[in-house]
Amino acid sequence: MQGNATLDEVDHLLVTALQHAPRADWRRIGAVLGVDASTAARRWARLTAAGLAWQTCVPLAVEGVTPVVAFVEVDCVAGRLHEVAAELVEDPHVFNVEHVTGGRDLLLTVVLRDQAELARYVGFRLGRIAGIAATRTQIATALHTEGSRWRLERLDDRQRGLLARERPRERGRAVTEDDRELLRLLGEDCRTPVAELAARTGLSPTTVRRRLARMDAAGALLYRCEVARFASGWPVAVYLWGTAPPGDVSRIAALLAGLRETRMCASLSGSDNVVFTVWLRSVDRAQAFETALVRRFPQLTVTDRAVTLWPMKLAGHVLDPQGRHLRSVPFWAWDDAASQAELGALLGRLRTGPARDGAPGR
Repeated sequence: MQGNATLDEVDHLLVTALQHAPRADWRRIGAVLGVDASTAARRWARLTAAGLAWQTCVPLAVEGVTPVVAFVEVDCVAGRLHEVAAELVEDPHVFNVEHVTGGRDLLLTVVLRDQAELARYVGFRLGRIAGIAATRTQIATALHTEGSRWRLERLDDRQRGLLARERPRERGRAVTEDDRELLRLLGEDCRTPVAELAARTGLSPTTVRRRLARMDAAGALLYRCEVARFASGWPVAVYLWGTAPPGDVSRIAALLAGLRETRMCASLSGSDNVVFTVWLRSVDRAQAFETALVRRFPQLTVTDRAVTLWPMKLAGHVLDPQGRHLRSVPFWAWDDAASQAELGALLGRLRTGPARDGAPGR
């Protein structure tokens, strides 16, 4: 498909249906679209082959881990931006990599196991990349909404009813290390059939079904159905940073999260205590949106804004400049041996310290 390709009405319904029910069988999806199952499957194959839509899955709850989500602004040496970005998209715990306007070149969304690992990643991993001139990091103290909840929303109540399903009643458990290969395959395409998942993991189909049911019951998996932004009808993404009185942040963030345009909203640890991303119909609507926002939320002061020029990586998937899907990067914890070695050397220096008055360090 050409770069100016758009989704027709049935395509919009198809994507919306899969946003509501990512692993629903094609018969149910076809009933929502008013077509047979084979037609629904064929349309989806066409969209995915063109990179216009795709599905993924990431862990929301990992056993023994309370993850830290952070936003890292990266300034690049002149002429090195794309070289830096090409390296960073391969990092498995980097959720998003975006080339943006304004006071930073790249904006990263990273998910790490704890603050110590975040410090190690910024200090050792990013600090080693020659094309990076500077970084600034903010921790998300609360994530109020994220992209998996955003919908094209073309379904009526009847169609949504066809996709509704009961939640599992059994007690679930979070993602474990044993689920790693299964999760990797779901990250490539969360619609991968159970039989194929079993064949590729070496597990039995019964075991795969049981593990999926267990993780679903725990709410441990986050499914996403994405669409190339230029073909969605919402081609412009804008980041907005703001400040609000501490006592009002949660209330305002909850309201921001409910706006039609909002894709992500988080409370932050810094002087800008809220950040959110909106998708807009056109770039000339950005100022009108911000004006209406300030009128509705007078306690909120917008302090900075940035337009995404190229979403290079979105939810673990690498995209082309038009935002079309190219490939996935398996999402899991970061384990960088070189950084571990550098950390060990640093801790050794911190333990011994400088010698004083001829005495050994202690």
